[in-house]
Amino acid sequence: MSTLSIESLCLKEDDCTSSTKLRAMEDDFDTDLESDENEESNNEVSVPDVYLQACRLVGVVPVSYFLRNYDSTAMDLTHHGLGPLGCKALAIALVADMNINSLELGDNHIQAEGAKYLAEMLRANFTLKRLDLSNNYLRSTGAEHVTKVLLNNVSLKSVKLSGNGFTDDDAKYFADALLTNSRIKELDLSHNEFCGKGGEQLGQLLANNEGLEVLNLSWNHFRMKGAVALCAGLKVRPNARSIQPTTWPSTSDPVLPVQVNMVLTHLDLSWNGFGNEGALAMGEALKFNNTLVHLNLNSNRITNEGVGMLCRGLEFNDTLQVLLLAYNTLTVEAALVLVNVVRNTPRTALEEINICNVRVNETFVHLLEVTCQEHPALEVQFGGVGGFVAKKPPKRVDPMKVIQDYLDQRKLRLWDFFRNIDKDGTMRVPVADFRKAVQQSSIPLDRYQIEELIQRLDRDRTGIVDYRGLADTRKQMMRDHRRQLRKVESRQKKEKQKSDRILKTFQNAVEAVTPHGSIVISPGGAREDSSGPRHFSATPLSSWHHIVMSNSSRYSVTNLSNGLVHLPGLGGASPYRPTSSSALRSYSQPNLLGGSARSSPGKSMSAQGVHSDPEMLHSKPSPTAFPPTRSRSALDAKPPAVKAKSKKAKKNKITKRKH
Repeated sequence: MSTLSIESLCLKEDDCTSSTKLRAMEDDFDTDLESDENEESNNEVSVPDVYLQACRLVGVVPVSYFLRNYDSTAMDLTHHGLGPLGCKALAIALVADMNINSLELGDNHIQAEGAKYLAEMLRANFTLKRLDLSNNYLRSTGAEHVTKVLLNNVSLKSVKLSGNGFTDDDAKYFADALLTNSRIKELDLSHNEFCGKGGEQLGQLLANNEGLEVLNLSWNHFRMKGAVALCAGLKVRPNARSIQPTTWPSTSDPVLPVQVNMVLTHLDLSWNGFGNEGALAMGEALKFNNTLVHLNLNSNRITNEGVGMLCRGLEFNDTLQVLLLAYNTLTVEAALVLVNVVRNTPRTALEEINICNVRVNETFVHLLEVTCQEHPALEVQFGGVGGFVAKKPPKRVDPMKVIQDYLDQRKLRLWDFFRNIDKDGTMRVPVADFRKAVQQSSIPLDRYQIEELIQRLDRDRTGIVDYRGLADTRKQMMRDHRRQLRKVESRQKKEKQKSDRILKTFQNAVEAVTPHGSIVISPGGAREDSSGPRHFSATPLSSWHHIVMSNSSRYSVTNLSNGLVHLPGLGGASPYRPTSSSALRSYSQPNLLGGSARSSPGKSMSAQGVHSDPEMLHSKPSPTAFPPTRSRSALDAKPPAVKAKSKKAKKNKITKRKH
């Protein structure tokens, strides 16, 4: 196909009209058909022609690479310096293009203005499937334009938006856009500035999107709360019951699974600084997630302790195949824990573990060989042999503590011990006699500990050990021992509080991404084998009126406050008119008695409580049929007051007893 030159585009309209007049005078026959054909040929302009005309209109230099490769399916214009106007010219040319399905515009500084032009182009172009806008300084305004594309376009499958300076405020745009767009399969949001709030929004994205398969969130700032919230979106809740407004749930009701994160297979969270807190949350998520295949946690400040927390989830996971933990502060201990998990978990699917910066020892190599015999597909990348297990030198025990333990075992006093040494009864013995007596006794003290004890008892180097100094040394030892115990207990308490706080944050994040109108049933306590029984605890995630509202429009708040409401599951019971709509909005259990407007929050009915009383489904309401829903007046009722006896009557009674 021929292309138009710059000179031909510079022709004036007068020249064009004169040439057509001369051509018409030379022809003796009717030229109506030819004029129609000329108009059609003028309308069918090629993509290069449109691009050149657009470049001239916006005043930019055309990209020769585009002109040479416009007929290919993949167009790579990375590092071409297009800018906003160059992107506008390209967008004009691609409006009607039906050939290019992959467009790479990385590092072109198109900014938010260029993103706006691309968004307008993608409203008409339904051929593009892959779009790369990495490193283009889009910022928040550009994020709005891109997410509008994700809302409207139906052809895009892969979008790369790395390095565009997106912040926490922009994460909501992507979460809202992909909530309704399930056609995007791959999304790259790496090298941005997402933090805590961004983790919460993207956790919503992970939990609610049903089409995303590959997500790259590397090189962001997900730490602590953001990391925990992000991991909460990976927790699959397959056992959630949707309560219908017409009947109470019973044991025969079908279990309707909530489609939460059922397709994500590849997740890249490297270079985020998750730390041990994020590893703990990820371990909790892996206990329930059954779709993730590839997980990248490289360079996340995870230590040996964090790997242990992560392995708690790997013990229950049977889908994860690739786990990358390179460039974390790990040692041989973490490597041994990882291999032991694979060895002790028959259902594990792990095939690749990357700890390429960790030097291992011979024990690890032998354990890996034994494990590979049971799991032939396992491949572990490590940093070579030559590592060692870091062992802290054993802390020397206080010699006075050894003596005290010796005396406690034999139920002796310190005075008895010293009196056996002090034959003269002067309460003072020479150092040589004290050393000899301790060495000849069965007290487990070596030579160095004895000398350390003598230096503490004879600080002035007088050569004499007295009983008072020995007793004072024991008191000091006991004070130091109690202080050390308090430090250990305080440290353990802080660690437990930190773990509990992380788990609570994780659970709150899970509840936040759970759809309204459903009751989540999650494993309580330890997870048992799939062949045996599994215990569950029901957790209501919304109030009763939210459940009703999500299933039927006639159970709206206005209808509950104005009209008659037929309570679900009561058969032929008479309609119930609530006395106050605020009562239904305030408590999860509706007040089923007509005597009060509010029910006790402590007596709310759980999902398990509903199943435990099958007679409620067929009986008529009565004051005794619903004991959990006592009226407020009954709860607040006071016992009948007893008339107090007068002082005179009490005095007479006491007098009679005396007689």
